[in-house]
Amino acid sequence: MAKKKSAARTREPTFEEAMARLEEIVRELEEAELPLEKSLKIFEEGVRLSRLLNSKLNEAEGKVEILLQDEEGKKVARPFSTGEEASSEEGDEEEEESEQGGLPF
Repeated sequence: MAKKKSAARTREPTFEEAMARLEEIVRELEEAELPLEKSLKIFEEGVRLSRLLNSKLNEAEGKVEILLQDEEGKKVARPFSTGEEASSEEGDEEEEESEQGGLPF
C-alpha cells in the first residue's frame, strides 16, 4: 500500500517563500563548509526552486501581456514607471487631451 504525501509536502510554495528559501540555500552554500552529500542535496533543492520561480515569473509575464493588449488583441508596449513618474505622466496626458479636445481612445 502506497503512503500518501502530506498536504504540507504537496503544497507549492508561494513566489516569496521560494525566493526566501533559495536565498537561504545560496547563503548556506557560500558560507558553510558542508559535506558533499548535503551540498548536493540543497543544490538540487535550489535548482528546483529556481525552475519554479522562473515558471512563476513567466506565468506572471504572460498575464501582464494579456492585460496590456489593445482592443484588437495587439500587444502594446508601455514603459514601466514608478507611481511618482506615473502621476506626472498622467498630468502630461491630461494636458495633451485638453489641448486636443478629447480622450486618447
